[in-house]
Amino acid sequence: MANDEKILLEIKDLRKYFPIKGVKGPGVQAVQDVSFYIKKGETLGLVGESGCGKTTLGRTILRLYEPTGGSIIYDGVPIYENPLKPDGTPAGKAKAVNMLPYRRKMQIIFQDPSASLDPRMTVGEIIGEAIDIHKLASGKADRADMIKELLRRVGLNTEHANRYPHEFSGGQQQRVGIARALAVKPEFIVCDEPISALDVSIQSQVVNMLEDMQADMGLTYLFIAHDLSVVRHISNRIGVMYLGSLVELGESYELNRHPIHPYTQTLLSAVPVPDPKLSRTRQRIVLQGDIPSPMNPPSGCRFHTRCPYATEKCSQEMPKFKEHEPGHWAACHLLDQ
Repeated sequence: MANDEKILLEIKDLRKYFPIKGVKGPGVQAVQDVSFYIKKGETLGLVGESGCGKTTLGRTILRLYEPTGGSIIYDGVPIYENPLKPDGTPAGKAKAVNMLPYRRKMQIIFQDPSASLDPRMTVGEIIGEAIDIHKLASGKADRADMIKELLRRVGLNTEHANRYPHEFSGGQQQRVGIARALAVKPEFIVCDEPISALDVSIQSQVVNMLEDMQADMGLTYLFIAHDLSVVRHISNRIGVMYLGSLVELGESYELNRHPIHPYTQTLLSAVPVPDPKLSRTRQRIVLQGDIPSPMNPPSGCRFHTRCPYATEKCSQEMPKFKEHEPGHWAACHLLDQ
């Protein structure tokens, strides 16, 4: 749970487009006008179908991808600010910010542990690289002690420091990735589907470890996943994305029991229930059609082409993302009636 009401991270109208060479227009509109905040010490879950822009959003917040427009404010300081004109285009060039101090405060755990670890470096070199860049160790002995302590914290043996990534299982590789993220003593971590590549038996161990570390170190998480049951377990609040836009955001308990956006209702209806009787009687919502291309998203509400309740207004006008109940936000014209 958040240990106070302080907002650690806030993003406003954040956009990320990927231009396509030889093609006119904005290109792939991966993230479109997303706004939310994360309080210090809390976990915000982010869910949605594959390709909806969750990972792109996480990397854009960290400025691993350079934003197209909007604002990113970390601990009250803008680390990216490029307001949008009324026509939706950026007002100008964003002011340059030295990101090195924020690289220490903001870290990421990647989805694919094997792809995110350099196969030519030992585990000790991988973890120690960030310690060296930020000059956190006072000497070789201190550096070695820090690496051993990080390995112990994530459940690995100290002698593993001399091994290479290919010598580990997927779960162990992800633990190395977590140790690397913790090496600089960060405040905020983007967990980019950190358990999706792992066996189910290992997933719960990693989730529990992340929760323990949050309690011990006061960490703040953006937890990206497509498994709603996992996100519901670890998150204080949950945001739901569709085709680059945030369609609903609310407290975890409230959103799971009283979803107000049709897309969220669809996602929750697909979550398996361990009770066979309840599973047989529960109605599952099946969407028609495919997700539109982010290169050419539909006009108005991006979900209207698959929404069973869509009206003519939905195809013409983009709904505003606003608070419909205390702490419960959504973008849907049906809720305004």
